[in-house]
Amino acid sequence: MKRILVTGGAGFIGSHLCQRLLNEGNEVICLDNFFTGSKRNIVHMLNNPFFEFIRHDVTQPFFIEVDEIYNLACPASPIHYQYNPIKTVKTSVMGAINMLGLAKRIKAKVLQASTSEVYGDPHIHPQKEDYWGNVNPIGVRSCYDEGKRCSETLFMDYHHQNKVRIKIIRIFNTYGPNMHPNDGRVVSNFIMQALRGEDITIYGKGNQTRSFQYVDDLVEGMIRMMNTGDDIIGPVNIGNPGEFTIKELAEIILKMTNSKSKIIYLPLPQDDPIQRKPDISYAKEILDNWEPKINLESGLLKTINYFNKIITEDIKFA
Repeated sequence: MKRILVTGGAGFIGSHLCQRLLNEGNEVICLDNFFTGSKRNIVHMLNNPFFEFIRHDVTQPFFIEVDEIYNLACPASPIHYQYNPIKTVKTSVMGAINMLGLAKRIKAKVLQASTSEVYGDPHIHPQKEDYWGNVNPIGVRSCYDEGKRCSETLFMDYHHQNKVRIKIIRIFNTYGPNMHPNDGRVVSNFIMQALRGEDITIYGKGNQTRSFQYVDDLVEGMIRMMNTGDDIIGPVNIGNPGEFTIKELAEIILKMTNSKSKIIYLPLPQDDPIQRKPDISYAKEILDNWEPKINLESGLLKTINYFNKIITEDIKFA
């Protein structure tokens, strides 16, 4: 049994990771300040004697004894990270400093959940880990993009200077149950709009592309990365290389939900990437041939069922 700290553990991805780590027989400490996380995501784990929840903000120092740290704490959707951009930068940078300082003191292994947003609006397609990116440092998305880029720098510097055992992954678009219904991400937006019979809002012409990864595939990749030897530090892309246009995604969701919603088009937001697709050849090489197993339709069905349940519960308790 390992003792594992997950920051942002009540969030969408963090809650799935906590459950998986518990299922594998570990003791899990979930750290979250509920800025974007939700008690609903972790309530079923609270009675487990090997699960502990602590309400705490990673911008403040934290002291504990653990074997491993997964640093996921940071708002990840444009609506949430643009709501308080200074807080977003502080969470990425100060959170990384505090978790790296903790890992240094207790000699724990620490994994940074970075993002494909470090590639910005890429000139290279698909994106490989050696691509430096094309990021606007002063745009509306910069608080998240540059915050995550800086956290990667901090991880590498703590590794080189202080010999901290680090892992860096770059997460591409991920979806699944426990997503916040109002997080503004394209999958949750489209599903909620389709289920409610509202207009499906596509920004731009809908020909921009994304690669959609089901959360279980991501969690598998994260754990495999954490379990690699100390010589493997990353960064490594964790994503699904299947590429879809935003319009294709909308049409698939409309068909799967039998929705009568209409598609409408709105202006494209500033610095919104035109293409996004991971090259996962490095992940396959170092993570025992890891690759996504769940196709888009199968993952969307589980996600639609989750949001259907959320809508039903909200109506019931309204």
